[in-house]
Amino acid sequence: MPADWLSITHYPSPLGPLTVVTGPGGLCRLAFPGEEPGATRSYLAQKFPGATINVDENGSSCREVLRQLDEYFDGRRFSFSLRLDLRGTPFQLIVWSALQKIPYGTTCSYSHIARLTGRPGAVRAVGQAIGRNPVGIIIPCHRVIGKDGRLVGFGGGLATKKWLLNFEEGNLKTNQTSTGR
Repeated sequence: MPADWLSITHYPSPLGPLTVVTGPGGLCRLAFPGEEPGATRSYLAQKFPGATINVDENGSSCREVLRQLDEYFDGRRFSFSLRLDLRGTPFQLIVWSALQKIPYGTTCSYSHIARLTGRPGAVRAVGQAIGRNPVGIIIPCHRVIGKDGRLVGFGGGLATKKWLLNFEEGNLKTNQTSTGR
């Protein structure tokens, strides 16, 4: 395939079908069920102008992504090791990198992420960058909560955020109990 191609497939997660988009540079989009119709294609047109978009019915273009998602939802994967093709501003890339440092099964505040970026006063900008995370779950923006502990802001919806946090917390407890920790 030429360098300007993208493949879309759907992953049947416990949350509903996730839209997975990969290209030559790696995973570039993971969208939650219930996303606005056309939002993924609009995102791809903006970030990957001129790319040919193919529907990959059997997921052959993203086998590794699907395998790691299977392991995550089976409770056997606590972090992802995928090639990512992220298109964002330098600040967004810094924020997305900081999000990847949040341990599985834990949460932190937006102000904590702002401190990790070296810009402790940029809490709102951090929130905006988190809101533009193109690969939720893989870059775990669901682990960021309000300073007061409330669940706030999540592109997949607060019910999905709550499900992911409960899933990780319960899975972590189960694994700690079974390993005697």
